[in-house]
Amino acid sequence: MIEMFDPTDLPRARAAGALVADILQTLKGRSAVGVNLLEIDRWAEKMIADAGALSCYVDYEPSFGRGPFGHYICTSVNDAVLHGKPHDYTLADGDLLSLDLAVSLSGIVTDSAISFVVGDSQPAESLALISATERALQAGIAAAGPGARIGDLSHAIGSVLKEAGYSVNTEFGGHGVGTTMHQDPHISNTGKAGRGYKLRPGLLLALEPWVMADTDKLVTDADGWTLRSVTGCRTAHSEHTIAITSDGAEILTRS
Repeated sequence: MIEMFDPTDLPRARAAGALVADILQTLKGRSAVGVNLLEIDRWAEKMIADAGALSCYVDYEPSFGRGPFGHYICTSVNDAVLHGKPHDYTLADGDLLSLDLAVSLSGIVTDSAISFVVGDSQPAESLALISATERALQAGIAAAGPGARIGDLSHAIGSVLKEAGYSVNTEFGGHGVGTTMHQDPHISNTGKAGRGYKLRPGLLLALEPWVMADTDKLVTDADGWTLRSVTGCRTAHSEHTIAITSDGAEILTRS
């Protein structure tokens, strides 16, 4: 299903996006050496509840996961790249942490992810991965607007990732959002320009480039959710929710 919104809904979408961005930045600031992933999950739970919002994750039970997710945020560390299930792990200096959060506020869902290195150690490989996903995300957003096609966004994202030297996995990518978290259209992280669904004002999209340092193959963790690089290499993930308006693309989850 592709869900469209009226321009009068944009203020609610902006508020939902601002909440997600604020929570992620707060959690980033707290994610220091010695912090446990389960602490991050509890902080997310409280901030969502305090805002009067609803978690999109805690009861989420899609075909690609094993049972309800049961947590409020995805915490993916080092070789984990997507759907990282919070568990009893204490962050160490130099860990590459990705936080992915989706909430519903006033009936509208927004979704965003950030990646960063914890502590004082800043490995060059990790910073390069993060930079590539952030630049790819900006390229995808720049390609979006009324009349653009999904393939234009995918091509822009994939071009940046490939030019940075990474192979691109197409099993998981961006998606529409609205009153629920995952909707059509699917937005692959690579594709051909000029193809696919034509964008119109009123469409909300979550774009999410992610890469792994030396592979495009995933393996599912024993928890049935966390997706890791098959080689154990490091990974990164960046995501924004955007609104297609008559003027172009507006980033709703900008910090």
